[in-house]
Amino acid sequence: MPYVSNGLKIFGKLATSIKQASFSISENAQTRLPGYTDSTKYFGQNWKSTAPGIDFILGRQPDTAWMNRAASKGWITKDTTFNSIFRQNSDQRITLSAQLEPIRDLNTTLNMSKKLNKNYTETFRCIDTSGGTKHSFKHLNPYAGGGLDVSYVAFKTLFGKFDPNRISATFKKFQDYRVILSERLGKANTYNVINGQTTPDAEGYYFGYGKYAIDVLIPAFIAAYTGEDPKSVSLIRQSNPNVKSNPFRGIKPKLNWRLDYNGLSRVKGLDKLFSNFSVSHGYTGNLSMNGFTSALLYQDVSRFGYPSFYDTLSKNYLPYFLVPNISIGEQFSPLVGIDMMFTNQLQAKFEYTKSRQLSLSLVDFQLSEVRTSEFVIGAGYRKRGLKLLAGLKLPKWLNKDGGKTLDNEINFRLDFRIRDNVTANSRLDQDNTFATGGSRDITISPSIDYFLNNRINIKLYFDQRRVNPYISSSAPIVNTRAGLQVRISLTQ
Repeated sequence: MPYVSNGLKIFGKLATSIKQASFSISENAQTRLPGYTDSTKYFGQNWKSTAPGIDFILGRQPDTAWMNRAASKGWITKDTTFNSIFRQNSDQRITLSAQLEPIRDLNTTLNMSKKLNKNYTETFRCIDTSGGTKHSFKHLNPYAGGGLDVSYVAFKTLFGKFDPNRISATFKKFQDYRVILSERLGKANTYNVINGQTTPDAEGYYFGYGKYAIDVLIPAFIAAYTGEDPKSVSLIRQSNPNVKSNPFRGIKPKLNWRLDYNGLSRVKGLDKLFSNFSVSHGYTGNLSMNGFTSALLYQDVSRFGYPSFYDTLSKNYLPYFLVPNISIGEQFSPLVGIDMMFTNQLQAKFEYTKSRQLSLSLVDFQLSEVRTSEFVIGAGYRKRGLKLLAGLKLPKWLNKDGGKTLDNEINFRLDFRIRDNVTANSRLDQDNTFATGGSRDITISPSIDYFLNNRINIKLYFDQRRVNPYISSSAPIVNTRAGLQVRISLTQ
């Protein structure tokens, strides 16, 4: 009983900390079935012939078995000249959002999402196989494609040492993990077992799963750059049973978060120094594979769920899906953010953000990595009601009460920013990495804003930005702006 009691207490605290939560699942699917010969009556169904079926009118998307049954019942035209394309589309979305306050003044936002879209086309028609005496239906030119985008977490390898002109340790792991994934796939493929091809080559790769096989590269890349175990990372499914199936279902969406804490100004002793003291932290990441398409030459002759067609050119099995690119993006925005307002109207701010964008091309086997880090330091001071010099008189429209203090305000502001942005390219099995773009930007922006009253504002500003590129083909740039602005409002 004590265990149950503690569990209920924890659940109760969690429930009371939830301020707002939303969860949604949406799925939109369409099927265009040309050549349908039966008629529809009430609710889209011919109740005498039971065509096209309760499952179909309730939203089932036909697969190959359903199409074959429909043809055998005479629901599809037997006209051998009929060649309209059978089409299917599917769009699946999952979103989760929650706002929690586990302790006072700690606001937590959690987000998770998944998007999968797929399409499928084929020509399903009757073929004359014996000079007009025998006909059979064939599935011709099947073609599938789609895209995947999920919220993800990959920061385990974000903080490692990085030099745009040297191969990173993570990229070396990616190259090494290919052997492990090749072994997993080579031993799992039933065709290799049947044919006795279970011995690796001199480099450790198994038959049909070489160092540039898509089935090998994608899980090796995910394992290396997310810190997963290459022996347990999920593999790509080598089948497409229906338009709603997900070949990458092992890639699960993960929670992103945002934390904001405003309770430090309530701490005894600090409340005399700060009118506001907030700390923030946030992370967003995603993994995407857009534009994947099915391979026209894919074969699984015995339906083992593994490819059987060996491409003699690439010396790999041809997978069901060809993926041109896989991307991982992530950003700590900010990693640490501090905003302080002192009781004497002095303001201070510090923010550090860090991001990474990875894009692996599975066409030329090149990885593009964009890294960005940014420091922002800001300070400000505000003063209201400046006292006038003794004996100085101002017109009534500037000082209606005629006192020695103007109804004015002056703001001093200083912002300093350092931003590093560099792009590096690495190619598999080549011992060189080089920067292809990027720069270090340094910006300093002091300013003085003087609000004489609610109609007149005078601003003195200076802004300088220095750009120091990381590649020799670009020249350093310095941009400087300075000036005086006077704004007068004529409205009453």
